[in-house]
Amino acid sequence: MAETLKARFHLPGLRYNYPLNMFWISLLKTKPEFFREEVEIASVFGCFPYALWNGGRLCPPEDQCDKAFIRSVIKNINAQGLPVRYTFTNPLLEEADLRDPFCNFCMEAGDNGKNEVLVFSPLLEEYLRTRYPSYAYDSTTCKEIRDVDDLNAELERDYKYVVLDYNLNNHWELLSRVEHPEKLEILINSCCTPACKRRGEHYRQIARDERTVLMNRTLPPEKRKPTPAWTCQYGDRAGIPNIKDYPTFVSPEMIREEYLPRGINNFKIEGRTANLFSLIETYCYYMIKPECVIDARLLLLRNLEESHIIQVNRPRPQPFT
Repeated sequence: MAETLKARFHLPGLRYNYPLNMFWISLLKTKPEFFREEVEIASVFGCFPYALWNGGRLCPPEDQCDKAFIRSVIKNINAQGLPVRYTFTNPLLEEADLRDPFCNFCMEAGDNGKNEVLVFSPLLEEYLRTRYPSYAYDSTTCKEIRDVDDLNAELERDYKYVVLDYNLNNHWELLSRVEHPEKLEILINSCCTPACKRRGEHYRQIARDERTVLMNRTLPPEKRKPTPAWTCQYGDRAGIPNIKDYPTFVSPEMIREEYLPRGINNFKIEGRTANLFSLIETYCYYMIKPECVIDARLLLLRNLEESHIIQVNRPRPQPFT
């Protein structure tokens, strides 16, 4: 099984990482010799700001996408043979929220039978399945399912994939009891500390912040409410070096030697709001052959600079007086 299965990576970011992801997809096609032989790109996930249904990560409050950008991103990703996967995992949605015009536009823009939605709220899931049946639906890690019987029940449902709770990563005895390994997706680089007791509350706080941001847009400056700061011990710049010692961390060797032989071959990379350079290192770590990392990284950075995604400031000339 290990010889035939591809390691299918789901890349983060429809907005801030969109240029990086498009370059990365192109790099796999033009320089396949750089990549580990098992690597395949499976989807690009995220949201377009500012979407009330979004969950898991908070977009900058001032950001907004127009219709043309949304249509262009969906078209370009789909043209690569890949689905756009919306992270509509807000756990605190209400009936009135289902009519949100921006979120419904995003669904309509991608309603072509090629795309997917990660879901959490049963209310939203029922609405979406009824109104947008052409989408495939995936179960989010935000549900925090940690019992193997409950996990198998979730895998039996009509989901394309079920993203595993990161706390169950590398629990080989438990994973051996998964009944549909082909539907399981592993979050391989979670920066949350193992068994984080605040993870669920963090998801709910992000949901409250989403609502606050949208409400503030309707108010004069003096009446706007601040979004409370959320501090975590791993900080905002966590990357591969910081989390390698976590028992939840999944290495490329584990993917090849443990997961693929078990029939598990879908791997989600966290990082929708990650630092660009940290994310480049993460992509290289998981997908590029170690001996090719320098060449791949340099080619990628040059492309990003030439496209003005990365700006390199140079000294201003001054007259000699």
